[in-house]
Amino acid sequence: MSEAQITQWLASQKQAMIDLLRDVVNIDSGSYDKEGVDAVGARFERHFAEHGIPFRREENDSFGDAIHAEVAKHGSNEKPVLLMGHRDTVFGKGEAGRRPFTIRDGRAYGPGVADMKSGLVMNVFVATAFHKFGGAPHPIKVLITSDEEIGSPSSRPVIEREGRAARAVFNSEPGRPTGNVVTGRKGGIFMHLAITGKAAHSGANFAAGVSAIGELAHKIVQIHALTNLDKGITLNVGLVSGGQSVNTTAPYAEGQIDLRYVDPADRATVMAAIENIAATSYVPGTSATLTIKGEFVPVVQSAESKALFENYQAAARQVGLTTLQGEFSGGCADSGFTAAVGTPTICGLGPVGGLAHTPEEYLDIDSIVPRAQALALAILRG
Repeated sequence: MSEAQITQWLASQKQAMIDLLRDVVNIDSGSYDKEGVDAVGARFERHFAEHGIPFRREENDSFGDAIHAEVAKHGSNEKPVLLMGHRDTVFGKGEAGRRPFTIRDGRAYGPGVADMKSGLVMNVFVATAFHKFGGAPHPIKVLITSDEEIGSPSSRPVIEREGRAARAVFNSEPGRPTGNVVTGRKGGIFMHLAITGKAAHSGANFAAGVSAIGELAHKIVQIHALTNLDKGITLNVGLVSGGQSVNTTAPYAEGQIDLRYVDPADRATVMAAIENIAATSYVPGTSATLTIKGEFVPVVQSAESKALFENYQAAARQVGLTTLQGEFSGGCADSGFTAAVGTPTICGLGPVGGLAHTPEEYLDIDSIVPRAQALALAILRG
């Protein structure tokens, strides 16, 4: 096996990669759509089966199953390199039918095309190249998860377990629009705040009512005031609902809170402040319940992760990605879980795209091959 065999084969597979990407983009796979997420998993399993790569499903009753595949020498007990990614999207049922995979002017469009089905396709083909030609200095594991867009409630323990068992983790979230990869990320906590008040006729019996909406409004102001842009701490109440009718004091209200932070030490401080706001009744007679619905931990670059990035950067230069740098992202990802368990991790290695989570999401088609080649060479150099 030579480096050239691997890189040339990956270049020859561009259309095959596009064809697999088309198939998986054209399957709806919102995080809560277990049937759709598992259908995308089955399409990747078909690829593994066609190429003779061993794979297995780790079943989950509520969310999509985790898909595992491995390329290893028989009897090898070395720690593997982990190629990781998620196949769920933020889009609801029917979106793939409304916006099927299309290519226009060198860009591919469709739900999840960049975030992150193209990264999964890349991971799968890189693993296939090593299965076909051999030469990987360590075993290669592919992990395809199912619920990252909602905080990985079922996948986090799987990711942490596989991360601890790995020598290095490459998480193929989309490459930045700049062409860079991600070497640092914010942590994030997604919370639900439920408030109970008391219903009363707002004209005939106003004084007997206790407004949950009024209470929520007070709490939102207090929560938003915890934002500290200098420290990278942001609070956003992005969804609110409540009330019974326009002429009734609201017996119920709810809000959903997004917290982002950079320094792991800030988590406890900010969460204590939010919990205090939740416990304080600004409108007498109300009560509130705060629930964490999902959480990501920050990606903080360790010395080992820095060395892993420099190895990847050198490999990228070899295939013409000469300006590639590491970049910080305010977005969260599963890479935080593997970084937090101490495994060298880099993120954003997938093909280059942008405008994720919108109908305008795009992928630069010509980035697929060089990003795959860079990953393969980084593994060879590992």
